[in-house]
Amino acid sequence: MRMRMSGKRESRNTDGGPQLDVRIIRTNKVFKTHKGGKTASWSILVVVGDNKGSVGVGLGKARGIPDAIRKAEEAARKAMFKVPMIGETIPYEIRAVSGTAEVVLRPAAPGTGVKAGGAVRQCLEAAGIHNVLSKSLGSRNAINMAYATIEAFKALEDPEAAANRRGIEVKQLVPWIEKARKEEEFNASH
Repeated sequence: MRMRMSGKRESRNTDGGPQLDVRIIRTNKVFKTHKGGKTASWSILVVVGDNKGSVGVGLGKARGIPDAIRKAEEAARKAMFKVPMIGETIPYEIRAVSGTAEVVLRPAAPGTGVKAGGAVRQCLEAAGIHNVLSKSLGSRNAINMAYATIEAFKALEDPEAAANRRGIEVKQLVPWIEKARKEEEFNASH
């Protein structure tokens, strides 16, 4: 029997911390063969985010589903990091690889939505990125796609810092940055 619980959403608030969005990306029943027979266990991939730019992904394995989810969630919480964003999108196009899976993420105009599927969509939504275009190349394995998306997030940097490091103006790197920053200031004040 194969059971898939992808896309399950929960909001958990344990030990008084921030409210986090927990999403189960993939469940997989695995077997280990011993001399006396087979032992079944569950391998579960979870993404955790605060919908404000922080995200982490974790893999948990246990005999029971609840224990595997708990382990995966703990691993994801430990691996959380901040994703640089401009408004509700990413600053610039990025490409990342994990295993044989490749992900391309492109910024999109407000109102576009999340044009992605599967594990990539779960990671983007948990991070709070609402306007982005994505393309999946190579393997469609959910675990590799999730890790490739996380690698893309880690490779992103603040556009001002990137332009300063390269010795160019920010407008050359991200032409629409002034408009986006003004909108951020306007939304923050209202």
